[in-house]
Amino acid sequence: MDKPRNAFPASFSRAQGWAHAQPWLRRFTLMTRLLLAMAFIPTGLVKATGQRFTLLGVDNPVGFFFEAMYRTGPYWNFIGVMQIVAGVCLLIPATAALGALLFLPIAVSIFFITWGVGFTGTVYVTGLLVLAVTYLVCWDADRIWSAGSHVLGRGGPRLLDGMGGVEITGWVLGGLAGMGVLLDTRGFMPGAALLPLLAAGLIAILLVLVGSILEARRRPGRS
Repeated sequence: MDKPRNAFPASFSRAQGWAHAQPWLRRFTLMTRLLLAMAFIPTGLVKATGQRFTLLGVDNPVGFFFEAMYRTGPYWNFIGVMQIVAGVCLLIPATAALGALLFLPIAVSIFFITWGVGFTGTVYVTGLLVLAVTYLVCWDADRIWSAGSHVLGRGGPRLLDGMGGVEITGWVLGGLAGMGVLLDTRGFMPGAALLPLLAAGLIAILLVLVGSILEARRRPGRS
């Protein structure tokens, strides 16, 4: 039987299937999604609510750039809204592929902005950001390839497969704590919440580590 014209490439499909079967890569993917959402939802809220992103003066090239962006008004708000939408999409399994696609032009734009304006050292961080988003696009490449029916559908690997209740609790608690800390840095949380949030984050890390060890011991075939 002839291969369908728009079939997903077999070699990439095999590589993707191998990656999806690796527990550590599923955890890495989950962590990447959480970190991107935590990084962009708070900063998106700053822009969406019409606040300045930095206190640097216009005599500084970075401060001048952000002040110019801020004064565009609706465009500044639009950037923030899109960052929030992309971050929320990443947190929902059914829309995670769409979130990765939305983040790709955002990440590439940020990389070239930091390169062009001369953010000292930041260009390396934004370069890693582009790599992280590219990785997420590759992770959901089969869903993106088939577009319409699957990008917003229920297909694709379930990252929580093979995780017990202890580890899942850790991931949820860690995501909430991390988001809270970054919201706090942007003034969206009361200052007194910082220490409890940091404590919750440490507890979350412990739960994830303990939970993953317990699940590894329960896997069949262990000697």
